Amino acid sequence: MTRRITAIDDLAAAVDDQAHWAERALCQETDPDAFFPEKGENVSKGAKRVCGACPVDVECLAYALANNERFGIWGGKTERERRKILKESA
Repeated sequence: MTRRITAIDDLAAAVDDQAHWAERALCQETDPDAFFPEKGENVSKGAKRVCGACPVDVECLAYALANNERFGIWGGKTERERRKILKESA
């Protein structure tokens, strides 16, 4: 494991300790379909905009990376963008 992945894991563990970070996420007030586009659909720019203004976007992304979330937009990143982050961290 590289240092960067370890840092992601450490952040995810800290996020898990803050049990209710997701309750503060702006996506809780938004249509969930915007964050889970069907295969072949364009990524919702609206979802990325919501993430960009969200107070817990870093925690959300860390959670998705550490838990290998394969679907949806998490922390403003698509599945492909998250795979790239993980690949670059390896």
